[in-house]
Amino acid sequence: MRKIITIIALSILTLVTMTSSDKAFTIYLIGDSTMANKNIEAGRERGWGMALQGFFAEEVFIDNRALNGRSTKTFIDEGHWQKVLDDMKPGDYLVIQFGHNDEKGKIGDKKHTIAGLTFDDNLRMFCRGALGKGATPILMNPVVRREFTARVDREAAQARASKSSDDVPDKRDSEQLKDTHGAYAVTPKYVARELRVPFVDATAITGDLESRLGPDNSKLLHMISADKKSKDNTHYTEYGAHRVAELLVDAMAEACPQLKPYVRHYDYIVSAKGFGNYMTLQAAINNVPIYAKSTICVLDGEWVEPKITSGKKIKYVKFSGVKIE
Repeated sequence: MRKIITIIALSILTLVTMTSSDKAFTIYLIGDSTMANKNIEAGRERGWGMALQGFFAEEVFIDNRALNGRSTKTFIDEGHWQKVLDDMKPGDYLVIQFGHNDEKGKIGDKKHTIAGLTFDDNLRMFCRGALGKGATPILMNPVVRREFTARVDREAAQARASKSSDDVPDKRDSEQLKDTHGAYAVTPKYVARELRVPFVDATAITGDLESRLGPDNSKLLHMISADKKSKDNTHYTEYGAHRVAELLVDAMAEACPQLKPYVRHYDYIVSAKGFGNYMTLQAAINNVPIYAKSTICVLDGEWVEPKITSGKKIKYVKFSGVKIE
């Protein structure tokens, strides 16, 4: 009997060991709603952290602990940081991105921290905690909001003037993006330099993306484009989350060259759970151009064999558990 129990115990241990060895390491994400996982049944909103798994090989596990509405202070006060710290292991990574909520309110408010003081202290705590567990912290400053400076539409002003109208001329967005983060986008860089930890300038990277797209096309990144009633220029659509994650993963690999062998760029990423830029395999296939070689990464789900138009050259990369039949 004792021998049987020993065999069972060893079998369980072997199973656990095999399961653990499937993953090279875990990348933990801590931050606010711009990074967090979203309820896909509620709409198209996605945090950029949701899209990150599709840019890494399967043996890298993305554990997104970012939460809506949190600042560095509330993330600590509510016990979320301690849970992440308890779970981290040597060889893991910790991506830290706060600022959107730290800058809100006034001194003494529940969320508010002071850039250069308490905000920096909390970032130091996260970095030192990760280092103490043998993990690598990657510090980021906040992603930008889609806020362009207003300008007067000169053509509209001239047209109104010619009609002797007293109306106020129409205003349009300029090509100049506003800085809405101030010191909260600056001090993370100095904390990273002080502690000699990797830093990713997410403010500059996303600011450049918004500026290149311009006032009109940049709307597609945000929820303002998903709902006619929405004025949300902060949170991302599935398209926006994908574009931002695509840029930030390369910046992460530049800051931590040891990540480069695990980074992947696929033409299309499918996830029934909302972690890709397509929710269904058929939708991704429908967007593949004819005669172009395309790779579709399927992160999860069981799929009926899709219909493929003649001439489309498609290669599948399937994560474990994915079935296409």
